[in-house]
Amino acid sequence: MDLQTLLVLPVRLFMWLYSFLTFLPWYVLTGAEKKKTLAKRVKAKSTTGHCEGPYRSVDHFDSLAQLDFPQVNTLDKLFDHAVQRFGEMPCLGTRELLSEENETQPSGKVFKKLILGQYKWVNYQEVDLMVSQLGSGLAALGQRPRSTIAIFCETRAEWMMTAQACFRRNFPLVTFYATLGEDAVAFGLNECGATHLVTSAELLENKLKGVLPQIPNLKHIIYVENKSISTTGYPDSVQIQSMQSVQQLGSRPENMSRKTVSPRPSDLAVVMYTSGSTGRPKGVMIVHSNLIAGMTGQCERIPGLGPKDTYIAYLPLAHVLEMTAEISCVAYGCRIGYSSPQTLSDQSSKIKKGSKGDCSVLRPTLMAAVPEIMDRINKNVMSKVQEMNVMQRLLFNMAYSYKMEQLKKGYDTPLCNMLFKKVRALLGGNVRMMLSGGAPLSSATQRFMNICFCCSVGQGYGLTETCGAGTITEVADYSTGRVGAPLICCEVKLRDWLEGGYTTQDRPRPRGEILIGGANVTMGYYRDESGMNSDFMVDGSGQRWFCTGDVGEIHADGCLQIVDRKKDLVKLQAGEYVSLGKVESALKSCSLIDNICAYANSDQNYVISFVVPNQKKLTDLANQKDIQGTWEEICTHPVMEMEVLREIKEVSSSIKLQRFEIPLKVHLTPEPWTPETGLVTDAFKLKRKELKNHYLNHIERMYGRK
Repeated sequence: MDLQTLLVLPVRLFMWLYSFLTFLPWYVLTGAEKKKTLAKRVKAKSTTGHCEGPYRSVDHFDSLAQLDFPQVNTLDKLFDHAVQRFGEMPCLGTRELLSEENETQPSGKVFKKLILGQYKWVNYQEVDLMVSQLGSGLAALGQRPRSTIAIFCETRAEWMMTAQACFRRNFPLVTFYATLGEDAVAFGLNECGATHLVTSAELLENKLKGVLPQIPNLKHIIYVENKSISTTGYPDSVQIQSMQSVQQLGSRPENMSRKTVSPRPSDLAVVMYTSGSTGRPKGVMIVHSNLIAGMTGQCERIPGLGPKDTYIAYLPLAHVLEMTAEISCVAYGCRIGYSSPQTLSDQSSKIKKGSKGDCSVLRPTLMAAVPEIMDRINKNVMSKVQEMNVMQRLLFNMAYSYKMEQLKKGYDTPLCNMLFKKVRALLGGNVRMMLSGGAPLSSATQRFMNICFCCSVGQGYGLTETCGAGTITEVADYSTGRVGAPLICCEVKLRDWLEGGYTTQDRPRPRGEILIGGANVTMGYYRDESGMNSDFMVDGSGQRWFCTGDVGEIHADGCLQIVDRKKDLVKLQAGEYVSLGKVESALKSCSLIDNICAYANSDQNYVISFVVPNQKKLTDLANQKDIQGTWEEICTHPVMEMEVLREIKEVSSSIKLQRFEIPLKVHLTPEPWTPETGLVTDAFKLKRKELKNHYLNHIERMYGRK
């Protein structure tokens, strides 16, 4: 018997004895049987009895929900309702910036590091006053009801205050991602015709200044920081001032007494410009009733949402997932603490070593995330596990395996949860629920988050065109790889897609293009000239539907699983269809890969790929192969390409990808894909057109210059 077996036996014996003695009391006291029943119940049914649907939640089967609170049918009423209920409770929080330092890396690059203090909070009544003053100030500057006003700004408290001011005054808010390029922002501002813009000093100086002459309608720019900036070099036709000065203008009695034109449910609330994953960004027109209905459905899937919750806000507020999450949190009295991907954790890029990241200080109970961020957390933690000593690694792996077995049965493991305390601390230690959206979350990553962070991971499916609402998994559902049943505000049906080989008569489960219908389906695209509004349709009863372009299958319990996307399908030279998204999702589990884009030409007979490698793993492998050099030189070394291809083939074989789906050639890129590079969206979705253009020479090389 070897030493490892001798170490394992007493631990296994203890875990078995602990489980034997505690299982029955735990099972009874925690209501485990009830939770298992909820997990296995039928969650949605077809309203027609047909395989294609529509499928509707059994919890609101006779009609679709449109309101969460009686008579609260517009966003300004929703905020007023929250202020009345939670007046003196903390609402929005921002960390105090104590100092900034420049830190020089071994490579010579200089990174800015921040030292941050505690969160400073403003309560609901204080936010209400600032919102009133800002709205009055904007009106005094000439902003008119039902005329668009634009916001181009990072996620921060001032963004949400601006939104609430616009909702109250019936100023339709036009949103742009802070990472959009100058030309895309100029296009959007000209298209919507906004005369007023809210932005930050940094974006104003670095992105807007050069294109302002191309935006003749813009008359007022309000920057959110409380400081003075130089207006030298800006067009004389544009007036630039701080948000504080606009609030001061609005606080004057003659302006505060101006009549407010309240919105109706059918009035335009937001024009949300998409991140442009398939080309030029499109403005989605969202009315008040759309958002109220969508959030009604979303909030029903978050049990216990209320004043005891703290939400950490760091995703782009110009993304429908983040915007609806924050408005919902405000409606239910939660605290919202603002953060950014660069300051989220103790290890984040802008946090000075030894300082605390935002999660450690805020200790949130709720957070939203896109799969790319969860995948990174997964790989970082597992990388740290490999650095542990033998005994620590052994205990971690045993606890991980044991908890996975129990989760698959629908049980929790209080003893093992204690062993994951340090991992939980990465996100503050208090997270009770995470919501994943924006792209499919792999089963492996979802299970990792369940195990190591000891929390429910609700995977959701929705689009900007449906206010982010569609489906969300229930907390009691311990399955993985699915996106849950339809929300109580909408219904889902499938439509045959014969070219892709998906039909509603497929067995064992019906499959097809996903259509979402309900009051959350938006009004179409702003000034659509490309014919994209054909993706929206109205049925005989007057209900709006959106044709998503995604392909799903319906499980027996009414839950949806995303299996493909129409735009990701490529037909190879020999006639085989390859789903690029399916290939990418499968190969992200490779330890050497941080991100991957599969690519195929229809006049070729094989798939190729661009890969962002895991720097630590690939560097360690290069050292083993005695390959020296800079990170760029390691990535371009042919031996490293062959090693990544070898792992791709191994993983492809284990998950049973078809032979023609496996990439035969690879290009390793040393630079990660971030929204700032323009190669992925703010939700980290791949921009295939931009990636193709960026790697055109490598595509030609991998296809033999054909």
